[in-house]
Amino acid sequence: MATMKATDADFDSVVRQSDVPVIVDFWAEWCGPCRQIGPSLEELSDEYAGKVRIVKVNVDENPDAPAQLGVRGIPALFMFKDGQVVSNRMGAAPKASLKAWIDESI
Repeated sequence: MATMKATDADFDSVVRQSDVPVIVDFWAEWCGPCRQIGPSLEELSDEYAGKVRIVKVNVDENPDAPAQLGVRGIPALFMFKDGQVVSNRMGAAPKASLKAWIDESI
């Protein structure tokens, strides 16, 4: 299963009401580091299918959700469990580092 997209309108239903942990990737088309980690997140989405959902939110099209979470730079990754933020990280990272972060957060 590939990554999903969320908008300000469906953020709560997609992210906060999920029955599995959700990683939200706040990104934008113009962001080089965001495009850098995109393929790794797609692969991780497949590897963690059924255990973790990865959701992408374009900050240019959906400013409310990142504003509520205090996102100041992108890429910004937020791990939600039972509707609450349990961990977050900023900036690009290699796939192995992202995988380690997911493993310690879920």
